[in-house]
Amino acid sequence: MVVSLNPKPKKEQFQSLLDSTLAILSDESKKKEKKYLGLLGNKLENVVADIMKQNAVGTDFEGSIELISGQKFPDIIAKQYFGVEVKTTKQNHWITTGNSVLETTRVEGIERIYMLFGKMVKPIEFRYKPYEACLSDVVVTHSPRYLINMELHDGETIFDKLNIPYDTLRKEYNPVKHITDYYRKQLKPGEEVWWLDQDEPKSTSLIIKLWNNLPASIRKQLMISAMVYFPEIFSNHTDKFNSLSVWLVNEHGIICPNIRDIFTAGGQGVIDYNNKIYNNIPQVIIKLTDSIEEIKEILTNSNREELASFWNIKVTRPLENWIDLLISNIAYLDLKINLKQYLRNKLLK
Repeated sequence: MVVSLNPKPKKEQFQSLLDSTLAILSDESKKKEKKYLGLLGNKLENVVADIMKQNAVGTDFEGSIELISGQKFPDIIAKQYFGVEVKTTKQNHWITTGNSVLETTRVEGIERIYMLFGKMVKPIEFRYKPYEACLSDVVVTHSPRYLINMELHDGETIFDKLNIPYDTLRKEYNPVKHITDYYRKQLKPGEEVWWLDQDEPKSTSLIIKLWNNLPASIRKQLMISAMVYFPEIFSNHTDKFNSLSVWLVNEHGIICPNIRDIFTAGGQGVIDYNNKIYNNIPQVIIKLTDSIEEIKEILTNSNREELASFWNIKVTRPLENWIDLLISNIAYLDLKINLKQYLRNKLLK
């Protein structure tokens, strides 16, 4: 562990160092415009570090400026306490993708980080802000990353939206959960957060698979799970398969262009119950009754919190809760059979 000789350097002095660094960057970029237009990425990091070292002479930061760069965060450190993350863009705006939410590469001991942003188009401009003051949202590339916006006003950061201070969030064991919870509240029907769900570690194949190419046993298993997790597929809503489609892609990497046919193909069927034949039963109901034992197994073994996330209700009695949801979704059907009684007899005994 690195022990700082000055654990709490003065913020005002470091900001003064950044002010003088920005002044030199602005002045030199006007004189050497062509050179600066080519200073993208780590090329600008080197220039910033050199200017900071020169400006630090005679201050408390003399001899403490170090260019880290590479795979570490932030790019430049000072006094083993302050840091500067350098970003550039070739676009005429102050927005770019930032660093990982997880901050697994953060340099030990660095407590206060500033973002120094170079807009490398004519006219070249530079700005700096406290790191947490310019992070507006979270986006996903290969991992969840902050979105940088150097034009944010007070109260507009992602941390204001989460109602969690940056220094609290970054020290959490699983900071992504707070972000997931926030974005889930913004979802529209049929939408789901992508990648961000880390409540339970899981791995998903990098290969996108087509439904029709899957083995029949896998297709059947997924179909039965869908009937449990998405009871709205039994309704007559035009968007009833949206959430299921998202789940197949997000959780299993499966695309199903003909998802409606999975449940409705084959016309109508019959149910033999209590020594009586019920005709003209929609195929989706037939598939359900043919899979009643598998459905019972899933409902019995599923975590209640997981079911609640699918159903958007408080789950107290999974079997009964699912029956109620199902019956509410098929209310439009003119079934001669009392399906609620049928399901209760099959599932609750």
